[in-house]
Amino acid sequence: MFQMTKLNHRCQHIKSSIFGYVFLLPTSLVALFLLVLLACNGFSVFYTNLPVPASLLPENLPGDKRVTELASSVMYAVKEENPPVLLKTHLPLLQEPNFSMVPVDKPLVFRPKQARLSRQILRTLRSGSKVKGFSSKVKDFFQNSKCKSRFFMTWISSVESLGDRELLAIESVFKSHLKACLVIVSNSLDSNRGSVVLKPFLDKGFKLIAVDPDFDYIFKNTYAELWFNRLKKGNVNPGKVSLGQNLSNLLRLALLFKYGGTYIDTDIIILKSFNNLRNAIGAQSINLETKNWSRLNNAVLIFDKQHPLLYKFIQEFALTFDGNKWGHNGPYLVSRVVARVTGRPGFNFSVLPPSAFYPVDWSRIRSLFQGPRNENHINWLHDKLEQIRRQSYAVHLWNRQSRKVGVQEGSIMYHIISDSCIFCNSSRSSL
Repeated sequence: MFQMTKLNHRCQHIKSSIFGYVFLLPTSLVALFLLVLLACNGFSVFYTNLPVPASLLPENLPGDKRVTELASSVMYAVKEENPPVLLKTHLPLLQEPNFSMVPVDKPLVFRPKQARLSRQILRTLRSGSKVKGFSSKVKDFFQNSKCKSRFFMTWISSVESLGDRELLAIESVFKSHLKACLVIVSNSLDSNRGSVVLKPFLDKGFKLIAVDPDFDYIFKNTYAELWFNRLKKGNVNPGKVSLGQNLSNLLRLALLFKYGGTYIDTDIIILKSFNNLRNAIGAQSINLETKNWSRLNNAVLIFDKQHPLLYKFIQEFALTFDGNKWGHNGPYLVSRVVARVTGRPGFNFSVLPPSAFYPVDWSRIRSLFQGPRNENHINWLHDKLEQIRRQSYAVHLWNRQSRKVGVQEGSIMYHIISDSCIFCNSSRSSL
């Protein structure tokens, strides 16, 4: 740095000397001197002496560590991929960057949108003064209701989002299980507005309760407790998949592990009693060659309290959680665990065929909502309806694919509604 300063001063001296002799020289030499003058002047312009704090100089780092090893710095691993070749006319208006920033040191740092989502959901569902009574509410409910069977649902959306489809699912529980007790774990339904929505069931003498979840109590003494504590501290990346959906995946497992009973999604319509089922999970699809299941689903779970398979499900959730892959913490999770424990001693459970709960695949669910088009279609509808009535305990409506599909008169769903409804005078064309 000293040498650079000395050289700069030397250039300034040369400039002053040149001006004294410039007019005594021939024109060609004047041009040469002007070039030298320009070079020296350019050097002084582009040379900048930037002060560097002594604390950041390498020789002053504590322990002579490299800058990349500073504990206070946030380090990221940048995964960069080769983008596909696209013509300009095919480029989207808004293109997401083709790399992801993943912290390689703790604590984890999320993108702002994900962090806001996590805080919003946890703020809505965190344990507060109201949810501290969860354990006593549920205990008193079961003791005073003299339940013959226990059912659980979860509802993390608003009261207004609870529509005819979800209400029909509740009706179907009591249509097939008159002495059942239904616990709907939901902070929105555990409210004055929620009480108004559920009042018709209570007026008919059905036993149900909506209760705000106390996650700390429900997850206590399980792997779920460890995962949830890390989530609250910001040490779990919630990912792109709805955190509410993944909390529901975990909540159903923990509820059954703590209480035992049956969990059903709110798009499950029960057709007949589950009373003869115990420790059962349903296959969503089978391998046509081997006749073995190829994928299970967690929309219907029937298990005893503290069943070892539930323990394994919860453990798998906590240890392999991935918030960026749809189904990884739900249907794919139960499929992974069951594949590993099948045949091992101590796990007594049944895998029911797809016809039990999933008689129609998600890709064909719209066919249940279509009315008859011709005589051949009438015959198919009749045969399929009778097959479902004969073989199935329930029907999964696959909300993601059928939510906006209307129920046509004469369709299979039209008849299933008639079979399963309690308040049958309601209009269900938009179910």
